[in-house]
Amino acid sequence: MNPEPATVLIVSIVSFATLLRSTFGFADAMFAMPLLAVIIGLKTATPLMAIVAMTISTAILLKNWRDVQLKSVWRLFVSSLAGIPLGLLFLKGTHDNLMKLFLALVIIGSSAYNLIKPRLTPIKSENPAYIFGFFAGVLGGAYNTNGPPVVIYGSLRKWSPVSFRATLQGYFFLAGIFICLGHGLAGLWTRSVMYFYLLSLPLVFVFTYIGGRLNRSIPQGKFDRIIHSLLIVIGVFLLIQTIQGMILTGL
Repeated sequence: MNPEPATVLIVSIVSFATLLRSTFGFADAMFAMPLLAVIIGLKTATPLMAIVAMTISTAILLKNWRDVQLKSVWRLFVSSLAGIPLGLLFLKGTHDNLMKLFLALVIIGSSAYNLIKPRLTPIKSENPAYIFGFFAGVLGGAYNTNGPPVVIYGSLRKWSPVSFRATLQGYFFLAGIFICLGHGLAGLWTRSVMYFYLLSLPLVFVFTYIGGRLNRSIPQGKFDRIIHSLLIVIGVFLLIQTIQGMILTGL
């Protein structure tokens, strides 16, 4: 029996999102969530991509755990936990569109600057991880967008592509444990979620492997340019989404 077109589309979206995550260490949710939300709804798409992301992170860490910058990971994670409560306060407030607008402009501005002047002096100390991790926690608690500050920090450290990818997975793995547990306790692990996850799983492993090979083939300078270009795409997408929300709410 031939699979339904919608099912093929869902598996294809998850597969390409996996390739992005495995190659660059992030950008899977940016690509997959808007598309999956239209097809299967947020209540299915969100826990599905969370489980897929945990699977990818686990697979990468099992092979590349030696490349993880542990000193940065634990600083980022601990400070993220400290920032989450503040993020929840923003979530309950009335200025969420203004905050997202500010976030989008910061992402676009910082990444564009790094593309124009790529020879900036890299950050040598691990301590700035506390600052970036805290803002990641704030943004994660408020808007489920904890990735950009961590990605920006990693790019400023000038890690190699392999170390960049592995270290991001170390952070996202720890954060993902809490996210997936939260989804499970909230009853979001439905039959549909598990069906699409298990259906996608073989290709998730295949594209995780392919992404790993691609990651190792990208030179450092080119990798940095791709990372900042992806961040600009994320920032522009968030900017458009926020402006649309402001128009709809009359702000």
